[in-house]
Amino acid sequence: MQRPTGVTVIGGLFLVVAGYVSVVGAVMLASAGTVSMAWGAPLLGGLEVAGPYMFLLMGVLGCLIGVGLLRLDRWARWAAILAGLVGVVMLAPTVASAVFEFRISRLVWGGLGVMLRVLIVWYLYQGPVVQRFEANKAAPAAD
Repeated sequence: MQRPTGVTVIGGLFLVVAGYVSVVGAVMLASAGTVSMAWGAPLLGGLEVAGPYMFLLMGVLGCLIGVGLLRLDRWARWAAILAGLVGVVMLAPTVASAVFEFRISRLVWGGLGVMLRVLIVWYLYQGPVVQRFEANKAAPAAD
């Protein structure tokens, strides 16, 4: 069964982000003070203050979701939708404060982050995409 191109792109995006936050978390653990927690702020939306273990945890979760999407696992589709919705909610204060403080660059990057997450959620709700995930569930596993 052929995987939709959009699912491949979204799965790859999850893997790239997971790799990034995992590397940052590992560097933070290996050499404290070398890397700032702010490096994860745009992706972790406030969770970065929990420290390097949160970076590693989010890296593992992102990797699981990315691999699950590439395998067309139904749970991964729902996890990606949930991650996208949570990301929109977590970016809302950033966008609101950027508007209030009139910080154009934060507004642009925050707005792009919201749009990307909404686009991912919207795409994963499309009928043909849902059908591919459902068809993969019904197909017997190849040994």
